Amino acid sequence: MGAAVQWIDIVQMGILGLMVGSFLNVVIHRLPLMMERQWAEECAELNGKSADTADAAPFNLMVPRSRCPHCGHQIAWYENIPVVSYLLLRGKCSACKAGISARYPAVELTTALLFAVAGSLHGTTWLGLAWAAFCALLIALFLIDFDTQLLPDDLNYILLWLGLVVAALGWNVPLKSAVWGAVLGYLSLWSVFQVHHLLTGRVGMGHGDFKLLAALGAWFGAEHLIAIILLSSLVGSVLGSIFLVVGRLANKDIPFAFGPFLAGAGLLLFVVGPQTLAQWVPFAFPFG
Repeated sequence: MGAAVQWIDIVQMGILGLMVGSFLNVVIHRLPLMMERQWAEECAELNGKSADTADAAPFNLMVPRSRCPHCGHQIAWYENIPVVSYLLLRGKCSACKAGISARYPAVELTTALLFAVAGSLHGTTWLGLAWAAFCALLIALFLIDFDTQLLPDDLNYILLWLGLVVAALGWNVPLKSAVWGAVLGYLSLWSVFQVHHLLTGRVGMGHGDFKLLAALGAWFGAEHLIAIILLSSLVGSVLGSIFLVVGRLANKDIPFAFGPFLAGAGLLLFVVGPQTLAQWVPFAFPFG
């Protein structure tokens, strides 16, 4: 009976992950554009001018409805079923037959897989849903930073505060460890940033990276910060090698974000678990 219940949890969370993954595709595409529009409005206000976006049509995560970027065809609900619609449409717009990026179903499947892992570990519980939200936020942060070198504060802060709330409720790491994980996570990269800037006069990373490591520290606790940083280096080495092969890093003048490495490390640590990681990394941050 217990095994049957676990499989029900896994399937339920997996289906939820497919639906959330579909929404993440919207977030990944639109949130940076929304940020740019907000910046334009703020700059115009500071200059005493009206922003060009003032009279523009509403643009947020809900409106307008999704359209084909090539022909403007409005996507019907039956063309927006996670994974299934992509397969039935054979990866092409139903109107103009332009190709649809395979990243859309990849995001949906990845989200579903990670939600299923959360279901297998914690069931369909509030803690399982919290870890599912953790995964969804990291997927969005990973791809937004990869595409735009931006780590939105809106997502970073949700991730940070959710980790602290989960700890305060006694569901995860002790609250003291979560708080110090957030503090030391932020200060560790902030210190590296300041030293690098002092020695070179150049900006080595964005402030969003500080906040992302702080959020991961809140979820996993101060004792696992070293492991997270080491894992991020491993993820960076693997991804960097892949991107070199495919030509993503051929132009050395193109900046490459550190956020995807941190997000990837957080997802990897979630999947393998701190206990398993302790066998790989025979030391932890001396926090007690």
